[in-house]
Amino acid sequence: MSKLVALCPGQGAQKAGMGKAWFDASPAAKAIFEEADAVIGNSLGLPLSEICFNDPNGEINKTNISQPAIYTCSVASWHGLREQGLVGDMVATAGLSLGEYTALHLAGVFSFADGLRLVAKRGQLMQAAAEAKESTMVAVMGDDDAALALCDDAKEGDEILVAANFNAPGQTVLSGSVAACERVATLAEEKGVRATALSVAGAFHSPFMAPAAKGMREALAEATLLAPKIDVWSNVTADLHSPETIADRLVDQITGSVRWAQSCNKMAKEYDGCSWHELAPSGVLRGLMRRVNRDVKVQSHDEPK
Repeated sequence: MSKLVALCPGQGAQKAGMGKAWFDASPAAKAIFEEADAVIGNSLGLPLSEICFNDPNGEINKTNISQPAIYTCSVASWHGLREQGLVGDMVATAGLSLGEYTALHLAGVFSFADGLRLVAKRGQLMQAAAEAKESTMVAVMGDDDAALALCDDAKEGDEILVAANFNAPGQTVLSGSVAACERVATLAEEKGVRATALSVAGAFHSPFMAPAAKGMREALAEATLLAPKIDVWSNVTADLHSPETIADRLVDQITGSVRWAQSCNKMAKEYDGCSWHELAPSGVLRGLMRRVNRDVKVQSHDEPK
C-alpha cells in the first residue's frame, strides 16, 4: 500500500449528519465520538455527537460548535479508515485553517482530547470576536491579481479588508468590514471577477480576530506540544511546521492569510507518487485540489466505502 498524504477539512465543511455513518460502521470511530462527548460534556448544550448526527437546535454552523464538531468527525474517520485497513503509512498532512489542528494531532503533536480542548477554546474565542464587531467575508472568483486589487479599491478610511484565504487559483476569499465587503460585490464586475458574499459569523483571518489570537496564545502557552512525527504543513507559511514555532504559527493563523493553494502546490511536488486522502466531513479539499493540480487525485472519505 502506497504512502499517503492526509488532508483535513476546515470550517465550512460541517453539515447535519456528519460522522454518523462512521460511528455506525467503525468501533474505532465510535470510540472517538464517545471520547469527545466525555471531554466536551454539556458545554455546548447537547452532546457533541448528538449535534453532529442530528443538529436538533440548528446550531451546527455556529463557530464555537462547528470547530470541535469538524475536528472530532475528521479524527473519527481517520481511525475508521485505519481500522478497516484502507490507508497506508502517512508521511505528511495538512489542514485548512481549523483543519491544521487535526493535522497536528495526526502527527502526534497533542492527544485527541488535548486537541479537542484547544479547538473548542478556539471556536469560543473566534465566535466571541465575531460577535464583538460586525464583519464578514466575500469570495472572489476569477483573476487573482484583480481580487487582490479589490482590497485597496473597496475599502475606505480606516476600514479593514484583507485577503484571508488563497484557496486555489481563481478563488480568493477577502475578509473585513461589512461596508468594504459589500463594495467588493459592486466593484467586482469592473475587475472582471465574480464576488459572492459568504454566510459567516465574522471576518476570520483578519485583524478583527485579534482578541481571539490573544486568547489562543494564552491557551497554547499552557499546552504540551510535541515534535511532529511526520511532515505537517503550516497555513501561514505554506511550509513545514518547525517544532519550536508551532504555537506561534497557530496564533498567526487566526489573523493571517491561509495559503492553501501554495501549500498544495509544494506538497504535490514533494509527495509525488503518494496517495492522497481527505478526511470527513465533505469533499471541499478534493474540489480545491482539482483547481490547484489536476494530476493529484484526492479520495474523500465523507462516509465509509
